[in-house]
Amino acid sequence: MTTNGRPAQPHHSRPGTQPVHAADAPHTRPVLCEPAVEVPEHVITIEESLDLAARLHHGHEDIELALRLIKNTGVRKRHLVQSIEATLDHPGLEERNVVYVREAKRRVPPAVTAALANAGVCAREIDAIIFVSCTGFTMPALTAWMINTMGFRTDTRQMPIAQMGCAGGASAINRAHDFCLAHPGANALIVACEFCSLCYQPDDLTVGNLLSNGLFGDAVAAAVVRGDGHGRGMRLESNATRLIPDTEEWISYALKPTGFHFLLDRRVPHTMQDLAPALVQVSAEHGWDATELDFYVIHAGGPRILDDLSRHLNVKPAIFERSRDTLTDYGNIASAVVLDTLRRTAENGLLPEGAHGLLAGFGPGITAEIALGTWTNG
Repeated sequence: MTTNGRPAQPHHSRPGTQPVHAADAPHTRPVLCEPAVEVPEHVITIEESLDLAARLHHGHEDIELALRLIKNTGVRKRHLVQSIEATLDHPGLEERNVVYVREAKRRVPPAVTAALANAGVCAREIDAIIFVSCTGFTMPALTAWMINTMGFRTDTRQMPIAQMGCAGGASAINRAHDFCLAHPGANALIVACEFCSLCYQPDDLTVGNLLSNGLFGDAVAAAVVRGDGHGRGMRLESNATRLIPDTEEWISYALKPTGFHFLLDRRVPHTMQDLAPALVQVSAEHGWDATELDFYVIHAGGPRILDDLSRHLNVKPAIFERSRDTLTDYGNIASAVVLDTLRRTAENGLLPEGAHGLLAGFGPGITAEIALGTWTNG
């Protein structure tokens, strides 16, 4: 891949709609450093998922449709925080949340330690922790536990994000960007902790829920945004949010005695026809052409999103290869997807200094969280 070498053009947009921009000097722009991702040791393959669905829901009138949809996800395997047997058992919301807290405290530290090392900073150099999760709940947020046990300063800002769903990872990146602009030279740590398997509902037999049982996986991802402009990763230049009006019920949770029940409207797969123009608009406001960028870090909620985005942006499907790799290897890991895709982009090692790129996460609302930046090899 080669960069087009285009300098960003002056920003022009409507009053009140301006994306956030850093100072003109490149070294002052915050850098989203290479993320670290930890996945649990328990694995379920696509073959096991299909076999389980067929056996557990034999006789369901829509089982053939559900099996076909699961096959079409392109997911080869997923990682789970518990064994398949324990995942299939539902002991109740309280016990599920006990497992969530226990596994988070077990699995967050290794991801955070690796992310800090990737960024070349230590815990005491972090000024804000943005903790993202939509698959469990604690109060106080787990940021308090991290500060008390992992060496962070007691004046570290805490920013939990709990209701952005799959858009939460990109939202955290944008809020970290905003924080670093407001506090020049500061560092923000992002943690995305998603144990989607703990939302498994054995008695929910809707097609959307049956599909989600074969699509979502578990992971913890972490990354540091360095406000001093140092580090290897994506130098953040602009960010924006776009919401499709009157779609808040398309992706949602129904909170019931058994916990979170995932609701997915059949219109969701078609949202790229509205979100792709938003990516084009936000890029144009920054003086870039969204159809001619060097790299894309896109939330892979499913293959249809990537296929449609490729068509609407008129870019080759191969440009989304890293997003497809995340989906194939881990499934939809919710807010952690964009961080894992960025990790794969960094590890690929093909991007030259200054390559232009776009990062986008999509979630409930329907909301798109969008970031623009250039690649830096440190």
